[in-house]
Amino acid sequence: MNLVKHVAIIMDGNGRWGIKHKNSRNAGHRAGLNSVESIINECLKVNINHLTLYTFSTENWKRPKKEINFLFNLLENFLTNKISNLIKKDIKLKFIGEINKLPIKLKKIIRNAELRTSKNVSLQVNVALNYGSKNELINSIRKVNKKKIMINESNIDDNLFTKGIIDPDILIRTGNTQRLSNFMLWQLAYTEIFFEKKLWPDFKSNDFKKILNKFKSIKRNFGSI
Repeated sequence: MNLVKHVAIIMDGNGRWGIKHKNSRNAGHRAGLNSVESIINECLKVNINHLTLYTFSTENWKRPKKEINFLFNLLENFLTNKISNLIKKDIKLKFIGEINKLPIKLKKIIRNAELRTSKNVSLQVNVALNYGSKNELINSIRKVNKKKIMINESNIDDNLFTKGIIDPDILIRTGNTQRLSNFMLWQLAYTEIFFEKKLWPDFKSNDFKKILNKFKSIKRNFGSI
Protein backbone atom coordinates (compact mmCIF):
# COMPACT_ATOMS: atom_id res chain seq x y z
CA MET A 1 0.00 0.00 0.00
CA ASN A 2 1.44 3.36 -1.07
CA LEU A 3 2.04 5.99 1.59
CA VAL A 4 1.22 9.58 0.65
CA LYS A 5 3.85 12.05 1.78
CA HIS A 6 3.33 14.92 -0.66
CA VAL A 7 0.25 16.09 -2.55
CA ALA A 8 0.38 18.93 -5.08
CA ILE A 9 -2.76 20.65 -6.34
CA ILE A 10 -3.54 22.90 -9.29
CA MET A 11 -6.59 24.70 -7.89
CA ASP A 12 -8.36 25.36 -11.17
CA GLY A 13 -11.88 26.67 -11.66
CA ASN A 14 -12.28 29.47 -9.11
CA GLY A 15 -13.09 32.10 -11.73
CA ARG A 16 -15.56 29.89 -13.59
CA TRP A 17 -17.25 28.94 -10.31
CA GLY A 18 -17.57 32.62 -9.37
CA ILE A 19 -19.13 33.57 -12.74
CA LYS A 20 -21.56 30.64 -12.53
CA HIS A 21 -22.74 31.20 -8.97
CA LYS A 22 -22.12 34.87 -8.18
CA ASN A 23 -21.46 36.52 -11.56
CA SER A 24 -18.01 37.45 -10.22
CA ARG A 25 -14.64 35.75 -10.73
CA ASN A 26 -13.42 37.25 -7.47
CA ALA A 27 -16.26 35.58 -5.56
CA GLY A 28 -14.91 32.28 -6.82
CA HIS A 29 -11.42 33.05 -5.57
CA ARG A 30 -12.86 33.84 -2.14
CA ALA A 31 -14.93 30.64 -2.12
CA GLY A 32 -11.83 28.64 -3.05
CA LEU A 33 -10.27 29.45 0.32
CA ASN A 34 -12.86 27.19 1.98
CA SER A 35 -11.57 24.26 -0.07
CA VAL A 36 -7.99 25.17 0.84
CA GLU A 37 -8.79 25.02 4.55
CA SER A 38 -10.73 21.77 4.13
CA ILE A 39 -7.86 20.02 2.32
CA ILE A 40 -5.27 21.31 4.79
CA ASN A 41 -7.30 19.84 7.65
CA GLU A 42 -7.61 16.52 5.82
CA CYS A 43 -3.84 16.41 5.25
CA LEU A 44 -3.32 16.87 8.97
CA LYS A 45 -5.73 14.02 9.73
CA VAL A 46 -3.93 11.50 7.51
CA ASN A 47 -0.37 12.63 8.33
CA ILE A 48 0.63 13.96 4.91
CA ASN A 49 3.96 15.79 5.19
CA HIS A 50 3.71 18.27 2.30
CA LEU A 51 0.85 20.01 0.51
CA THR A 52 1.83 22.22 -2.44
CA LEU A 53 -0.77 24.65 -3.80
CA TYR A 54 -0.43 26.35 -7.19
CA THR A 55 -1.69 29.78 -6.20
CA PHE A 56 -0.43 32.26 -8.80
CA SER A 57 1.63 31.46 -11.89
CA THR A 58 4.06 33.67 -13.78
CA GLU A 59 1.49 33.67 -16.60
CA ASN A 60 -1.27 34.99 -14.31
CA TRP A 61 0.14 38.52 -14.62
CA LYS A 62 -1.78 38.62 -17.93
CA ARG A 63 -5.05 38.77 -15.99
CA PRO A 64 -6.86 42.08 -15.38
CA LYS A 65 -5.08 44.25 -12.79
CA LYS A 66 -8.20 44.42 -10.59
CA GLU A 67 -8.31 40.62 -10.36
CA ILE A 68 -4.60 40.40 -9.55
CA ASN A 69 -4.95 43.01 -6.81
CA PHE A 70 -7.94 41.13 -5.39
CA LEU A 71 -5.96 37.87 -5.32
CA PHE A 72 -3.03 39.48 -3.54
CA ASN A 73 -5.33 41.21 -1.02
CA LEU A 74 -7.10 37.91 -0.41
CA LEU A 75 -3.78 36.23 0.34
CA GLU A 76 -2.63 39.09 2.56
CA ASN A 77 -5.85 38.91 4.61
CA PHE A 78 -5.66 35.10 4.85
CA LEU A 79 -2.08 35.17 6.12
CA THR A 80 -2.82 37.99 8.55
CA ASN A 81 -6.06 36.58 9.95
CA LYS A 82 -5.27 32.87 9.88
CA ILE A 83 -1.61 32.83 10.96
CA SER A 84 -2.39 32.14 14.62
CA ASN A 85 -4.61 29.22 13.64
CA LEU A 86 -1.89 27.81 11.38
CA ILE A 87 0.63 28.03 14.21
CA LYS A 88 -1.83 26.35 16.57
CA LYS A 89 -2.18 23.46 14.10
CA ASP A 90 1.63 23.16 13.82
CA ILE A 91 1.65 24.06 10.11
CA LYS A 92 4.77 25.40 8.42
CA LEU A 93 4.42 27.76 5.45
CA LYS A 94 6.93 27.84 2.61
CA PHE A 95 6.54 30.08 -0.44
CA ILE A 96 8.10 28.92 -3.70
CA GLY A 97 8.47 31.07 -6.80
CA GLU A 98 9.89 34.46 -7.70
CA ILE A 99 8.77 36.11 -4.47
CA ASN A 100 11.09 39.11 -4.85
CA LYS A 101 8.99 40.35 -7.78
CA LEU A 102 5.81 40.62 -5.69
CA PRO A 103 4.46 43.86 -4.11
CA ILE A 104 6.43 45.05 -1.06
CA LYS A 105 3.54 44.71 1.40
CA LEU A 106 2.78 41.15 0.33
CA LYS A 107 6.46 40.19 0.51
CA LYS A 108 6.67 41.49 4.07
CA ILE A 109 3.58 39.50 5.13
CA ILE A 110 4.95 36.37 3.42
CA ARG A 111 8.33 36.59 5.16
CA ASN A 112 6.61 37.14 8.50
CA ALA A 113 4.36 34.10 7.96
CA GLU A 114 7.35 31.93 7.03
CA LEU A 115 9.30 33.10 10.06
CA ARG A 116 6.46 32.59 12.53
CA THR A 117 5.72 29.07 11.28
CA SER A 118 9.33 27.99 10.65
CA LYS A 119 9.54 25.57 13.59
CA ASN A 120 6.24 23.79 12.90
CA VAL A 121 6.45 20.17 11.77
CA SER A 122 3.01 18.53 11.42
CA LEU A 123 2.43 19.72 7.83
CA GLN A 124 4.38 21.93 5.43
CA VAL A 125 2.17 23.90 3.06
CA ASN A 126 4.17 25.05 0.04
CA VAL A 127 2.51 28.00 -1.67
CA ALA A 128 3.57 28.30 -5.32
CA LEU A 129 3.31 32.05 -5.88
CA ASN A 130 4.57 33.85 -8.99
CA TYR A 131 5.77 30.39 -9.91
CA GLY A 132 6.69 29.03 -13.33
CA SER A 133 8.45 25.71 -13.74
CA LYS A 134 10.37 26.64 -16.90
CA ASN A 135 11.83 29.72 -15.20
CA GLU A 136 12.62 27.60 -12.15
CA LEU A 137 14.62 25.15 -14.27
CA ILE A 138 16.48 27.89 -16.14
CA ASN A 139 17.36 29.63 -12.86
CA SER A 140 18.53 26.34 -11.34
CA ILE A 141 20.88 25.61 -14.26
CA ARG A 142 22.24 29.16 -14.11
CA LYS A 143 22.99 28.72 -10.40
CA VAL A 144 24.72 25.40 -11.07
CA ASN A 145 26.85 27.02 -13.79
CA LYS A 146 27.69 29.97 -11.53
CA LYS A 147 28.86 27.56 -8.81
CA LYS A 148 30.97 25.79 -11.44
CA ILE A 149 29.66 22.38 -10.45
CA MET A 150 28.49 19.48 -12.59
CA ILE A 151 25.07 19.67 -14.22
CA ASN A 152 23.29 16.57 -12.93
CA GLU A 153 19.96 15.67 -11.32
CA SER A 154 21.17 16.15 -7.77
CA ASN A 155 22.64 19.60 -8.37
CA ILE A 156 19.59 20.77 -10.31
CA ASP A 157 17.37 19.52 -7.46
CA ASP A 158 19.45 21.45 -4.94
CA ASN A 159 18.96 24.72 -6.80
CA LEU A 160 15.21 24.55 -7.45
CA PHE A 161 12.66 26.51 -5.42
CA THR A 162 11.68 23.11 -3.97
CA LYS A 163 15.12 22.33 -2.55
CA GLY A 164 14.73 19.95 0.39
CA ILE A 165 11.11 19.13 -0.51
CA ILE A 166 10.33 15.58 -1.64
CA ASP A 167 8.71 15.20 -5.06
CA PRO A 168 4.90 14.90 -5.07
CA ASP A 169 3.33 11.44 -4.89
CA ILE A 170 0.05 12.83 -6.20
CA LEU A 171 -0.92 15.76 -8.41
CA ILE A 172 -4.57 16.81 -8.42
CA ARG A 173 -5.92 19.27 -10.97
CA THR A 174 -9.52 20.38 -10.58
CA GLY A 175 -11.62 22.24 -13.14
CA ASN A 176 -11.95 19.56 -15.85
CA THR A 177 -8.72 20.62 -17.55
CA GLN A 178 -6.01 18.10 -18.37
CA ARG A 179 -2.68 19.87 -18.55
CA LEU A 180 0.18 20.83 -16.22
CA SER A 181 0.25 24.57 -16.99
CA ASN A 182 3.98 25.04 -16.28
CA PHE A 183 3.74 23.55 -12.79
CA MET A 184 6.55 21.45 -11.25
CA LEU A 185 7.55 19.91 -14.59
CA TRP A 186 10.79 18.51 -13.14
CA GLN A 187 9.30 17.31 -9.85
CA LEU A 188 6.30 15.50 -11.39
CA ALA A 189 8.34 12.94 -13.39
CA TYR A 190 6.91 9.95 -11.50
CA THR A 191 3.89 11.55 -9.85
CA GLU A 192 0.45 9.95 -10.14
CA ILE A 193 -1.86 12.51 -11.77
CA PHE A 194 -5.59 12.85 -11.07
CA PHE A 195 -7.71 15.21 -13.19
CA GLU A 196 -10.99 16.17 -11.51
CA LYS A 197 -14.07 17.57 -13.23
CA LYS A 198 -15.19 19.58 -10.21
CA LEU A 199 -14.25 23.25 -9.99
CA TRP A 200 -11.95 23.99 -7.05
CA PRO A 201 -14.58 25.55 -4.71
CA ASP A 202 -16.68 22.38 -5.16
CA PHE A 203 -13.76 20.07 -4.31
CA LYS A 204 -14.32 18.76 -0.77
CA SER A 205 -12.56 16.51 1.72
CA ASN A 206 -14.52 13.45 0.52
CA ASP A 207 -13.24 14.00 -3.03
CA PHE A 208 -9.73 14.25 -1.65
CA LYS A 209 -10.09 11.03 0.36
CA LYS A 210 -11.31 9.15 -2.72
CA ILE A 211 -8.13 10.09 -4.57
CA LEU A 212 -5.95 9.07 -1.63
CA ASN A 213 -7.68 5.67 -1.57
CA LYS A 214 -7.19 5.20 -5.32
CA PHE A 215 -3.52 6.03 -4.97
CA LYS A 216 -2.99 3.37 -2.32
CA SER A 217 -3.80 0.59 -4.79
CA ILE A 218 -1.67 1.87 -7.70
CA LYS A 219 1.42 -0.16 -8.57
CA ARG A 220 4.28 2.32 -8.86
CA ASN A 221 7.24 1.00 -10.88
CA PHE A 222 9.33 4.19 -11.29
CA GLY A 223 10.57 2.93 -14.65
CA SER A 224 11.26 -0.64 -13.59
CA ILE A 225 9.29 -3.76 -14.59
